[in-house]
This record gives sequence, C-alpha cells and structure tokens, in this order.
Amino acid sequence: MPHPVVKSFWDQQTGSWQYVFHDPQTMKGAIVDPVLNFDPLSASTFTDSAEEVLAHVRDTGIEIVRILDTHPHADHFSAAPWLKEKLGAPTAIGEHVVKVQRLWKEIYNLPEDFPTDGSQWDHLFADGEEFMVGNIPVRVMFSPGHTLASVTYVAGDAAFVHDTLMMPDSGTSRADFPGGSSKELYQSLQRILALPDDTRVFVGHDYAPEGREAECMSTVGAQKAENIHLAGAPSQADYCAVRDARDATLPLPKLMLAALQINIRGGRKPQPENNGRSYLKVPLDYFERR
Repeated sequence: MPHPVVKSFWDQQTGSWQYVFHDPQTMKGAIVDPVLNFDPLSASTFTDSAEEVLAHVRDTGIEIVRILDTHPHADHFSAAPWLKEKLGAPTAIGEHVVKVQRLWKEIYNLPEDFPTDGSQWDHLFADGEEFMVGNIPVRVMFSPGHTLASVTYVAGDAAFVHDTLMMPDSGTSRADFPGGSSKELYQSLQRILALPDDTRVFVGHDYAPEGREAECMSTVGAQKAENIHLAGAPSQADYCAVRDARDATLPLPKLMLAALQINIRGGRKPQPENNGRSYLKVPLDYFERR
C-alpha cells in the first residue's frame, strides 16, 4: 500500500488540523483543509496558518497538484483560493457542495444571481472518483452526516476523515448543523471503519481534552477498539441516541455564521460594496438560542 508522507498543522484558535501529504518518489503533493485565519473581534482576515503551510511546501520542494477541502467548514475560513494564487494548483471539493450552497443561500438570503453550481472550485468530486498525487492513488469517499457535502480522501494508507471521527477519546463529530444527520454520519463511519485496520486516520479537529497535547492521527483499528462512541460496535439506533443527545447540549460554533458565507464561495469574501469593502451578514433569529 502506498505510504504518503503527511505533515500536519494545528490551528489552535479553531482546533482545526490542516495537512500536506506527498509522494516521496515524485515529490508531488496535495493540501487538505487549509485555514484562513479570522479575528472575530476586528473582523480581520490574515494568513499566518496558510503561510506556515506554504513555507513547508517550498522548503521541502513539494509540487502541489491539488488543494482539497473536505467540506464547507463551519469553524474556519478556507485558505484554498489564497494558496491557489501562490501555488497555481487547482482547488476541489465534493460535488454535493451545491446542496450546501443552496441551503445557505436561503439562510443568508443571498441574491438570485449567487451561483450554486460549485463553480467556485476547479473540480467537484463524485463518490468513488479516483485521482493520482504522484504515485499515490487517492479515492474520494462521500461521507455525509456532519454536512450534506462531506468527503473523505483515502490516499494510499492514509485517510483524511475530516469531521466524522475525532481522536478516540473525543468520539465522533457533531451532526446537528443544517443538513446534518446522525444516521448518515453513522453510515459514513461504517464505510471508514471498513478500511484496513492499519489505515492511518487523520482527523479534522482536536480540542485537546483533559489538557493533553493536540493529536491528529490514529488508525482504523484503534478507532474501532477505543473510540468512545464506537467501541463495541453500537447499532445505528444506539449511536444516534448518544450523538443526538450530545449535540443537543452543544452551542453553535463561534465562527459558523461568518465562515459559511465565506466557504460556500470557495473561501472568498463577498463581492465588495460601493465603498470597496466586503461585508458579512448575520441572519437574526434564524437559529434558536442554545
């Protein structure tokens, strides 16, 4: 099984992991879920996290051939367009992103001419689609539940599972966002857990519980044996009961209402208004207080 080299980068502010993986034979690589930083108090964006990724790529001589997002994130802005400008690599996401665009276009009451065809990315992946990063085969696995559009990238013996699994001591990710479903998440998790036990699992988030260091990697075998939501192979009904009860106690992500209107644009700001400045909208009273 091809074994890509994986470099991880943790964005502490949002608890998000971003990755660069590459084929050591050809030095071709891909970036997964890059973060564009955002300060909600000043409403300013900055590129510290993406610059760290860019420096690694340039210092190691990796030729980036894809910039990949697993889904439109609710907790950070995507830096995919910024990195595309620096590296010239095409951007991509799962084809069901168009459903997320339609949903949030309505929530934000965006203009009729806002495109919901996924044209903000260079490529939209279908479930089961395959592509190469050097000599590393990458398979796209549709894995909804957290969102309508989430995909997992299985690159050789490494699976970038985004917001499905977390580290085993944290369980699995939430399924209560608009378009989310604990039943679909359970089914997506079963597909991921059907991968070989030694598959390396790279998660989308870690919030470092109990004061431990942030971690990003486990294995399929470890997840099946140790994950607090999955050990013992619970039924779908039992899993959903635990997941739904937990989700009912969680506040919405702090950056969700800002992040989604950036990320349904592929990581771009809204069109500037007549003063040359972009603005974000907040849909008052759409969501209930938690």
